[in-house]
Order: sequence, then C-alpha cells, then structure tokens
Amino acid sequence: MDDTILEMRGITKTFPGVTALEDVSLAVRRGEIHAICGENGAGKSTLMKVLSGVHPSGSYDGEILFDGKPMQFRGIRDSEANGIVIIHQELALVPYLSIAENLFLGNERRGRGGLIDWNKANAEAAELLASVGLHENPVTPVIQLGVGKQQLVEIAKALSKKVRLLILDEPTAALNDVDSAHLLGLLRQLKEQGITCIMISHKLNEITAIADSTTVIRDGRTVETLDMRADDVNQQRIIRGMVGRDIESFYPDRVSSPGEEVLRIEDWSVRHPTQERMVVEGVSVSVRAGEVVGIAGLMGAGRTELAMSVFGRSYGRDISGKLFVHGREVSARTVAEAIDNGIAYVTEDRKRYGLNLIDDVRRNVSAAALDRLARLGWVNGNEEIKVAEASRKEMNIRTPSVMAVVGKLSGGNQQKVVLSKWLFTDPDVLILDEPTRGIDVGAKYEIYTIINRLVAAGKAVIVISSELPELLGMCDRIYTLAAGRITGEKPVGEATQESLMELMTKDKELVG
Repeated sequence: MDDTILEMRGITKTFPGVTALEDVSLAVRRGEIHAICGENGAGKSTLMKVLSGVHPSGSYDGEILFDGKPMQFRGIRDSEANGIVIIHQELALVPYLSIAENLFLGNERRGRGGLIDWNKANAEAAELLASVGLHENPVTPVIQLGVGKQQLVEIAKALSKKVRLLILDEPTAALNDVDSAHLLGLLRQLKEQGITCIMISHKLNEITAIADSTTVIRDGRTVETLDMRADDVNQQRIIRGMVGRDIESFYPDRVSSPGEEVLRIEDWSVRHPTQERMVVEGVSVSVRAGEVVGIAGLMGAGRTELAMSVFGRSYGRDISGKLFVHGREVSARTVAEAIDNGIAYVTEDRKRYGLNLIDDVRRNVSAAALDRLARLGWVNGNEEIKVAEASRKEMNIRTPSVMAVVGKLSGGNQQKVVLSKWLFTDPDVLILDEPTRGIDVGAKYEIYTIINRLVAAGKAVIVISSELPELLGMCDRIYTLAAGRITGEKPVGEATQESLMELMTKDKELVG
C-alpha cells in the first residue's frame, strides 16, 4: 500500500485583491502526525479549508489526491464522507445542547418510525467519550464543560464519523498545560490506531515533541517539509523557515529604568457575578512608569477577573478596594471613567470583546476615543482615516487598506488593531491580557517590541500570560495569583518557572 495518504499539488487560492495560496504542495504519510507551521496570514488555515471542502472544488486551482484518488469536494459533507474531518480553532459546538446531541448533530441515531433513539445515542456517545478519555455524562450540556473538555468532544465527534485524516487548527491555543498534555497524548493514541493527523500550531515546543513531519508555509507558498527525526531540526530551524531569518532571541532587549508609581491597586476584592464565591480577594498590586509587571496564575486563579474589574468594573459585583493613578484615588466605576483616568485593557478574547469583526480597521482603531475626532457630535471621517493610517504604519498592520474588514485579517494583525485602538486613548496604564495568544513567533516579537516602545515612553504595562517564559522574558517584576489572592511577588532576576509554579499552585488555606 502506498505510504502517502494525502497529496495536495499546486494549490492556488485567491480572494478579491489577495492571493492567499500560490502553488502550494503538501504530502502527508499514512499514520503520521504532520504539523503545519507559518506566520499568521501565511495561508495555513486557508489550505486546510481547501482540503476539507470549506472552499469547494472550483474555487481554487490545483488538485487533491486522497488515497491516490483525485478528489473534488463540494463541501464539508463530501470530505467527511471520505474520512477527512476538520476541527477549527473556534469550536463548532452548540453550547445548550447535550454532549450526545452535539456528537450526532446532523447524523442522528434513529430508531423506529424515524424518531431519534436517545438510548442508542447516549450509549454510543458514552463509548466515544471513553475512547478520548472524557468521563462525562452524555446528557451534560456542552456549556458546562471547560475548553479542554470541549476539544475532546470535538475529537469524539470526529471519531463518530469514521475519521481517517483528522485536521486540528490550533488545538491547544486556549488550553492550559494539563489539558494540552492530555490532548497531545490523545493524538499519539490516535496515531497508534492508524489515524493520520494534521496539526496547525504556533506552539513550537509541542510540534517538536509530537510531530513526525513539519511543513513550513510562508507568504502563501510552501517553503519546505522537515523530518522531525533529523538531528538538525529544532525550534530555531522551524522559525528560520517561517520568518526567513534567524531570531537570535525570542525577546527584544530592553534596559529597565522604572520611574514613579503610576497605578496602585489596594485590597481589591470581587465577587462572582452570579455566585456567592469571591473570585478576587484582598489583592494589592502596583506598577511604575517604564515598568512591565507580570501577573502569573493558572486558569481560574482570577487574573482576568482582576483586570476586568479594575477596568471600569466590567466584571463581577460587590467590588471593594482602592484604585490610585499617579497617587490620586480614582473611582473608575465605568469603562468610560477608566479610560478618562488613563487606564486601558486589551482583552484576552479579541474576537469576542476586543474587535468589531464585521467593521473595518479605521472604525476599530477609533472606537474607544471617538470624542477625540468629533466636533459638535460629528466624527471627522478624514481625521479618522489619518489616525488609522498612522496606526497601520507604526504598528506594521499588514492590510492593503484601513478600509479592510478586520475579520479578514490574520490573528497577529487583529491583535495589532486592538492595541492600536487602546493606544489611541493615550493611556498611562496598559493592561495586556494574554497579548500573544494564538499568534506566531514573528508577530509575537513585534508585539514585544511595541511593549518595549511603550515603556520606553514612560507607560506602565501589566502583562497577564499563561506562558511563564514570556513573563520571564518581558517583565521587571512578577506577581503570582492563586485562588484569587496574591501568593508572591518576585523581581524577574530572582524568578524561575519552577519558583513561579510553586507560588501559583499554593492551596487556598495557605494563601495569606
């Protein structure tokens, strides 16, 4: 039997004014885990949408061979009928339906008279969940599951369709370390069962740990395919293919010279919006001009809840504590008041809270400070375009025009638009929540450079991140958070991943 299960030859895909893929070729061996790497906007997801029929036959040039046979998929159903299943980065689950209902949606288990046989559906669902190591009742609504478990439901759904080639687009982007490790272990099990996997990921440490082969795509073209067993293949080798050059350091150099205190949070407590429990309790944090302060904590520690409650009390209830900006106590009871007091917050979920995806770059950049462009209640459109154009150049936002729809941009460029929006408010304090989640190593470096530029201009920056190397590489000081309380504070010169993790995992009873 031929060792190659999939070939994509000369794939070219264009959108109005943009060539997303140009003469891309890909070969995947049977039963391997094949990674696809590239910067945001390189064409990785577009290539997988071509393969899975999201972009149907006839909308692109080139050919697809699966098991040696030419394929012309007119849609998702065609590719799934041949055993090719894609799991997108934004999971396609219906939150208020049960696990079983989601597993068999569109493929219901029917009994007599064409009615759904729920006993059969729930029994089959239980078997599928067990096969992916998920111990949940099939009647549980999906909304009650964490992101890691929802990812497993998606894989179980793929198994129900007799998957032979499983495509995963950024499967661990929103997962913590434990859930990521479990998912990677499951992919190894699927490989042992003879299922071929294609994985798109920006997490190069995971790729070097699990992939058999890696294809690098740059600017819509195939650069090379690497054998991950070769001695000279490592993370730096992959990065060189992705960005076209060596990156000597993941983090740009910065000379730290903090000035006066800009923000001080004292004895800050927040109650869950619908439950009685405290999510933030007695937290005190400070940050100075020209300083980057990190906040480290596991999922559920209260990091985002702290940031959102400080930013105009946009999360929680029964909020207490004091907030000082430049030594003056401020209320900041609304987002508008927070902005007026020089505080800006870049959300961790840019697509849901940070951007209007159906509007253009121009409108997104100006959205948080329209009053700066308005006179007598009317926005000056020409000034709005000038501001957006200046941001496009300064932030290196890769888009043909500021009139381009933000939802069409890559993740890294979307993140730069969010940053531009808040920088236009001219804040003294910038809170960045997972600023590099889901973006590639080259775009990360650009974001880090922007942060360095801000602190060099005297801004105070708080960075919340799940990636400890990122905090250690960018920050001056790091606070650790566990169970809603501060468990430690370390200058970066005294901090290690191990010491931070020890503080992040303190039991609530020991947190003082």
